[in-house]
Amino acid sequence: MRKMEIIATCAAGIEGILGNELKHLGYHANVENGRARLEGDFQDIIRLNLWLRTADRVKIVLAKFMAKTFDDLFENVKQIPWEDWLALDAAFPVSGKSQKSQLHNVPSVQAITKKAIVERMNQTYHRRTNFPETGAEYPVQASINKNKVMVTLDTTGSSLFKRGYRLDKGGAPMKENMAAALVLLSHWYPEDPFMDPVCGSGTLPIEAVLLGRNIAPGINRHFVCEQWQQVDETMVSKLREEARAAEKHDVELDIAGYDIDGRMINISKVNAKAAGVLHDIHFKQLAVKDFKTDKENGVIVANPPYGQRLSDRDSVHVLYEQMGKIYRPMTTWSKYILTSDLNFEKYYGEQATKRRKLYNGSLRTDLFQYWGKKKR
Repeated sequence: MRKMEIIATCAAGIEGILGNELKHLGYHANVENGRARLEGDFQDIIRLNLWLRTADRVKIVLAKFMAKTFDDLFENVKQIPWEDWLALDAAFPVSGKSQKSQLHNVPSVQAITKKAIVERMNQTYHRRTNFPETGAEYPVQASINKNKVMVTLDTTGSSLFKRGYRLDKGGAPMKENMAAALVLLSHWYPEDPFMDPVCGSGTLPIEAVLLGRNIAPGINRHFVCEQWQQVDETMVSKLREEARAAEKHDVELDIAGYDIDGRMINISKVNAKAAGVLHDIHFKQLAVKDFKTDKENGVIVANPPYGQRLSDRDSVHVLYEQMGKIYRPMTTWSKYILTSDLNFEKYYGEQATKRRKLYNGSLRTDLFQYWGKKKR
C-alpha cells in the first residue's frame, strides 16, 4: 500500500494529548495547531479512525500550494490526479475555509475547486456532461491559511466524536472526544476509583470505561472511506476483529456518575446501555453536597454548569463552594474541574495545582487541576 500524508484534526488545546495517543498507537507524528501530521496507508487510516479518542477527523492531504488568485487555485487543483481517487459516479462535495488570505470568499473557493475537479475528470473520461455523483462519497476540503492552500479528502464522515452511543443529550452536553481528553489528562488508572459528580448525559464515565476496558471508540460506527474503491473490505473487517480481541473484559472497574437531576441519570443509563457499558458504571441521583466516601486514590473529573447566564451565576457559585467543602478533605483524590468561570478557585476555596486552557466547543474554559497525594 502506498504511503500518504495524513492529518488527524482536534480541538485547540488538546493537540499534545492527540500526539500522545498517536505515539501509543506506534506512530511518529508532528503535532501542530489543531492537528497532528503523519505518514501512513489505508490500513493506518482505518486504525486511526477506530482508535483515536480525542481526534475530530482523519484526512488525506492531496496537495499543498500557494494561491493568491482564483486562476492559481483552479490550475493547481486541476493538477491533482483526481482520476486516481474518483470513479465516474463518485460524489465529491467540496467544503472550504479561509483565514488571512487574499481568496477570502469561501463559497467562491468551493465553487472554483469543484469546477477544477470537474474539468480534470471531464478531460480524463472524455465527457462534457455533469457527473451523476450517485456513488461513494469523497468529501473534499480546500482550506487556505495565509494564501497557502491545502486540499484534503476526509476519510471519517461524521466527526469522530459521534461514537454512536449518545441517544439522548440532555442539556449542554460535552462532545465525546473532549470528554476522552479530560479522562486522559487526569492520568486515571483503571485500578483507581473514578467519579463524575455532575455527570449529565453520562459522557465522562462512559469514556472512562471505554479507556479502562481498551474499547476502540470507533468500534460501533462506520467511516465514509469504507465505501471507497481504494479500501479493502477484508482489511477493514480484520482491523475491527483485532480491535474487539484487544478489549479487556476481565478488568475490575470502579466508576460512578452522579447528578442532582434524576432525569439526567435516566439519560446516562440509556446512553451507557447503548455503549454496552451500563454494567460498568454506578449511576445514582445525588447532590454534590451529599457525597461521602471512604475510598482513597480516586479521580474526580467534572464539567459542572458554568453560570454563563446571569440568572444561574449564584447557584453555580454555591455549587463550586460545595465542591470545595466536600473535596478539599479528600487529599488522596485528584480533582479535575472544567469551567469557563475563571474565578472558580475563589469559590472552591483553594488554588489549583495547575490550570490548563481548553476550548469546550468555541467556549474558552480552564481545567482546574488539584493533584492528590496517593497513599501507597
